[in-house]
Amino acid sequence: MKQVIIIIERASDGTFSAYSDKVDGIWGMGDTPEQAKQSALESLRLFKENNPARKWPKILQGQYELIFKFDTESLLSYYKKIFTKAGLERITGINQKLLQHYSSGLKKPRQLQSKKIENALHDLGKELLSVQL
Repeated sequence: MKQVIIIIERASDGTFSAYSDKVDGIWGMGDTPEQAKQSALESLRLFKENNPARKWPKILQGQYELIFKFDTESLLSYYKKIFTKAGLERITGINQKLLQHYSSGLKKPRQLQSKKIENALHDLGKELLSVQL
């Protein structure tokens, strides 16, 4: 299946932006990652609503899935109401103070640290998918 990637990242002015690197005209902004994501989804809806299907880029024709690619700061901000720093420390092995620095933008994680966070969240997701009640 085709994937439309929407990148969510913190802008230099402290707001958040969301955009597709494959589809011109799909973008959004907001004070939070949630607002930027919703703004980009609204932009996609309006794009499809206001353009005939024959003018849509090939990637939007037929079946596709949306993939949201976050920078580490935006991801930690987006999920701050779900994951505590203590919980993230337990699953990533990265101390809470450093996680706080990443989420505030005070420090930028090395690629290895970002991958460590991503892998820990994916592992948690796989574990949760296997749970039955």
